[in-house]
Amino acid sequence: MPWMKWLPWRFFVRKFATAHGFLDPLAVMARLQRFAEPSEVSEPIELLRAGVIFHARALMNSKVIQHNLDWVWPYWIERQFDPADVSFIPRAFSITHCNLSHRNWTAVGVPGSEEMPIVDPRGLLVPHYDGWSVDSWVIGDDEVDLYPSKCQEGQVTQKLDLKDGVAVVTESANDRSQLASRVWAELDTGNNNCHMQLRASHQQGGWLVVALRPCNPEGVAFINKISLDSNRNSWTVDGKDRLYFDRPVDRHHASDYRKGDIALHLRDQGNETHTECEVGMATAAALFRIEPGQTVDTLISIPQHCKLNSANARDDWKANLDQHCTMSVPDAEMQFLYDAAVRTLILHSPHDVYPGPYTYKRFWFRDAAFMIQSLLHAGLLDRAERALERFPSRQKRNGYFHSQDGEWDSNGEALWIIDQYCRITGNKLKQEWLDPVLRGSQWIHNKRLPKDGSLTGGLLPAGFSAEHLGPNDCYFWDDFWGIAGQQSAVAICQREGHTLDADTFQAQADDFMLTVDDALQKCAARLKRPAMPASANRRLDAGAIGSIAAGYPLKLYDEDDPRLLDLVEFLLENCFVSGGFFQDMIHSGINAYLTIHVAQVLLRAGDPRCIELMRNVAKLASPTGQWPEAIHPHSFGGCMGDGQHAWAAAEWVTMQRNCFVREEGDTLILASGLPPEWLSDINAQEMICFGPAPTHFGTIWIEIIPGDTPRISWRGKWHKKAPPIEVRAFGYHHVTPERFVKTVELQPK
Repeated sequence: MPWMKWLPWRFFVRKFATAHGFLDPLAVMARLQRFAEPSEVSEPIELLRAGVIFHARALMNSKVIQHNLDWVWPYWIERQFDPADVSFIPRAFSITHCNLSHRNWTAVGVPGSEEMPIVDPRGLLVPHYDGWSVDSWVIGDDEVDLYPSKCQEGQVTQKLDLKDGVAVVTESANDRSQLASRVWAELDTGNNNCHMQLRASHQQGGWLVVALRPCNPEGVAFINKISLDSNRNSWTVDGKDRLYFDRPVDRHHASDYRKGDIALHLRDQGNETHTECEVGMATAAALFRIEPGQTVDTLISIPQHCKLNSANARDDWKANLDQHCTMSVPDAEMQFLYDAAVRTLILHSPHDVYPGPYTYKRFWFRDAAFMIQSLLHAGLLDRAERALERFPSRQKRNGYFHSQDGEWDSNGEALWIIDQYCRITGNKLKQEWLDPVLRGSQWIHNKRLPKDGSLTGGLLPAGFSAEHLGPNDCYFWDDFWGIAGQQSAVAICQREGHTLDADTFQAQADDFMLTVDDALQKCAARLKRPAMPASANRRLDAGAIGSIAAGYPLKLYDEDDPRLLDLVEFLLENCFVSGGFFQDMIHSGINAYLTIHVAQVLLRAGDPRCIELMRNVAKLASPTGQWPEAIHPHSFGGCMGDGQHAWAAAEWVTMQRNCFVREEGDTLILASGLPPEWLSDINAQEMICFGPAPTHFGTIWIEIIPGDTPRISWRGKWHKKAPPIEVRAFGYHHVTPERFVKTVELQPK
């Protein structure tokens, strides 16, 4: 605001702080900013806002959890606060307590719904966004109890059931009892409901407990009031949310913070039906009798806030999966991860695309570009189009595609993915998208710094960019996306007949590329090797992963470019832990999706190490086939970001697709990333299949019959004429068939 410039607010802030013995906050901020390059935005307000909310809860955690360790807490707390556990984190001078070792959960839902209930690794259900949770326990008449969050490894199994969409199945057991939970969401009688089916048994008899918890995988989630209705078959939470049981409960207990967790009172004789807690830590338990050696089943239904029309085919799993690109391979793990990832993409693209169901349930152009690319590769073209239709509304008058301040990669990402959509679908550019493309490309040119002879002259200015690259700087990541965006605008304008605009953008893109190449040449001289750092100001470090974008997905350089290949070698030698890329900056964990970025560059280069990296990423997946944004190197639980990172799922889909079919210039490359043992399996019972797979040239179906001389066949439905095709399978001689040939036999090398 203009008045902020002349009001002496800085004086008052400094005077107030120092008068009370605090450090001068303005001096501290000035010091912090010296570690980054000067920039328009020191940190996006959106990220600051999210960080404040995150740590506000974490501050509440510090006031509640460590003083009440006799409560039954979610799995991450039980492990993170256990000094005997590898996940233990000392608290000492930490003023906030965050989930930093088991950020893992799996979303369920129906296509088209904004509601994405999440389930943690021990079956804890959070039915509403950022809300309270529902847990299930078994208590025995012999006082041998089963609390899944407290169970040891090996006592609990979890899987993702893909039969009718997505359902999370969790099974727990000890010597005396068993508990199974199945959580899913569906449209029934016009309502969008989350369901939790429970089955429990105890050898000596006991109780199945359905517990309402004021916490979730991030920490406390306040509950002030809980009421059991007069029919004893539903809860009302804080006067608004409802939870229905399929029968009246046999016993019921409720408690507030002062009395302690309801888990401490399950064997009391009372039968309270209501509780209120001014602190916001109300708990309740509905108990169902288990006779000795018998099994009890119960169904809990929780209406979702987002109402959907059950007659809308878009909201049906079968309808959404009917036309998608299917994969059939002999590796059950790879098969499951692909099928799970496709469903993750569908679930996280109700209208916008979200990189996660919880922590990251908001929009970024960066994540959207990668996720929409994978929607296209998976044949989910309508969902990709629906997400792209929302892009123009996020563009400012000056042409800036804005999702967060200070991020200069967004325009390139928006233009690139719009062009990818047009190429893959063969559709003309929508008329309402043309002006955003023209203004968006010109914004990139206008945003570049003056060419003043400095290391960063002519590049995009210092910005926050992808937050895992380091302090604000002039990142090559931004520049590569800017160049790709301009080149995409050129291609769009040429197809649409806007030749003058195409010529203008081509000249701008060429000049930008020459400027970047000159900066990279200076970096190579300074570093004494061709590998590309994160910025012209930096040494080689983990932030250099951002420069991989020049090879994947943008293909600005040839597959054998020495700068790309040397960068990959640097990262493999210095930045890999447990077979995956370890990002030291911010994430401080193993990144599945960034590991795949490296694998994609190796795939383009014909380096079989891409298969090893792909298998390493598969091993890092959770039992439900999900990856958190970053993975703890010891607990292998999530340590950063969302517990179900949809960007990671997107990368898995695109990696599998590129292993079967990928574009390289004007050529389609087939089978270039398939494990040789798949192809040589003489005992294979079924063909290896992939398709219908959309490409820049049209749609292709691929079938492979394994054996001593594997046979690969394909058929295409091309936009125009059939493209040149090459078969480059690892371990076999490359084949370049004539255009009319649609089947070849592979000869081992």
